[in-house]
Amino acid sequence: MSEQSTSLATPEIGAAFIAQSRELLSTDYLPKIQKCLESISDEDVWWRANEESNSIGNLMLHLSGNVRQWIASGLGGATDHRVRQAEFDERSVISKAELLTRLSDSLREVDAVLAGFDSTQLLKRYKIQDCDVTALEAIFHVVEHFSMHAGQIILLTKQLTASDLHFYDL
Repeated sequence: MSEQSTSLATPEIGAAFIAQSRELLSTDYLPKIQKCLESISDEDVWWRANEESNSIGNLMLHLSGNVRQWIASGLGGATDHRVRQAEFDERSVISKAELLTRLSDSLREVDAVLAGFDSTQLLKRYKIQDCDVTALEAIFHVVEHFSMHAGQIILLTKQLTASDLHFYDL
């Protein structure tokens, strides 16, 4: 490791990265998804543009499975029961309340793991979903992946409602 990279790898930077990741998942992305769900019906949650596209419901199941597999199981050691393909294959109308409960529960579990994670261990390697990654890579993957799918949920909601969601109104 070069002198420059060693000086950048401080516990404070790691702790700040973990704190920001927790903040984005719980207090930025999740509330936006909640606001989307307030604007649509249970049936709308399962609308899809075509059979190759995902519904909001599928995306929420997928997010719940992904965050739990990568963080709660991958970094936290919880048992992994995920059946990834089932998240995309689901076609029954699971209520938006149930979907939100599942996602919120998964995020609470993830937040607990991240709250207790030792920031000096961010470069430790883990095997997650057949990938050999550092803890830093796993957390970064979850945050960017969640952001991408939250954006899809927002877009689908705007298409379904033809309205502004007013995320930034004061």
